[in-house]
Amino acid sequence: MPAQSTGDLPRAFIELGSAVLGLALLARLASRWGFSAIPLYLVGGLAFGKGGLLPLGFSEGFIHIGAEIGVLLLLFMLGLEYTGEQLRDNLRAGLPAGAADFLLNFSPGLIAGLLLGWPAMAAILLGGVTWVSSSSIIAKVLAELNRLSSPETPSVLAVLILEDIAMAIYLPLVAVLLGGGTPARLVASTFVAIATITLVLFVALRYGKGISNRIGHESDEVVLLTTFGIVLLVAGLAQRLQVSSAVGAFLVGVAVSGPIAERSRRLFAPLRDLFAAIFFFFFGLEIDPATLVPVAITALVLGLITAMTKIITGYWTAARAGIDIVGRKRAGVALVTRGEFSIVIAGLGTGVEPHISSLAAAYVLFLAVVGPILTRLTK
Repeated sequence: MPAQSTGDLPRAFIELGSAVLGLALLARLASRWGFSAIPLYLVGGLAFGKGGLLPLGFSEGFIHIGAEIGVLLLLFMLGLEYTGEQLRDNLRAGLPAGAADFLLNFSPGLIAGLLLGWPAMAAILLGGVTWVSSSSIIAKVLAELNRLSSPETPSVLAVLILEDIAMAIYLPLVAVLLGGGTPARLVASTFVAIATITLVLFVALRYGKGISNRIGHESDEVVLLTTFGIVLLVAGLAQRLQVSSAVGAFLVGVAVSGPIAERSRRLFAPLRDLFAAIFFFFFGLEIDPATLVPVAITALVLGLITAMTKIITGYWTAARAGIDIVGRKRAGVALVTRGEFSIVIAGLGTGVEPHISSLAAAYVLFLAVVGPILTRLTK
């Protein structure tokens, strides 16, 4: 936490405690009403963030780190549901779906950017915003609905992981292009990203059982600290190598197998819920409601179009896997939600097109609310 005077600490504790109690109240309401708490967390962040009804001076460093940990734990626990062999098979089978996902969901953003008269680079970035679903929100919703082991979930997972891996290449390339990089830098960035992903996948597949055996211990405390440390370490190294930290956390979850995986689910569930709530709340805090109004109609239209293209993507992917009609529908709506990567991509383009951040925020907020509700309603 950033250094603060002793006099500031009581206020920081009071505000943070009030926020957590507020999240607890929202979770209680969501439970009573029978739907995901995520939309309420987002709206709560809007109310208490920049330009909200009651802006609070939270310790931004602490909240930001807590939010990032929330994403890592969500993806780590999603990875626990699958073995390395299952991941390998799903990725192989999902490559055609990944290609269809890109064509169906990148194109609307690209076309919208060009129709708005934005520079080509900004339109490419908007294509990225509409392309990528939110692994963190989707993982949370599937866990809440007890669908992590459902027949259609591997199809959803294949699309999400292919997107996250694609982001490990897309983001460095876009950063180099925005910085006026040379072809040599483009090649180098692509090589580093692919090599890092290949290395982590190899370790997860080849040495997963050995890693699990070494983590195992009779003490829950030892298992918790060891596993949590590995998740943070791998995520940090992945991020340093310009690869998504979320992908790194997911692959750690895949590498952990056997009895230790079940213990990890039990030990990390409370931490996941706490930090995930902080992540969604922080996401809302970062959005100024006043910036959403001018772009609301554009975001709504773009959101409706790309909700449909994602539903088509998920439906077709599940159909290829032989899933029944109900499972295909659930796979489609599960992919509607956009989130953290869309905001990251938009942030890269503020120097090219100043309106991209506000449009992305309105777009993500709309689908982050609609997506979990649709997933809940689709039986």
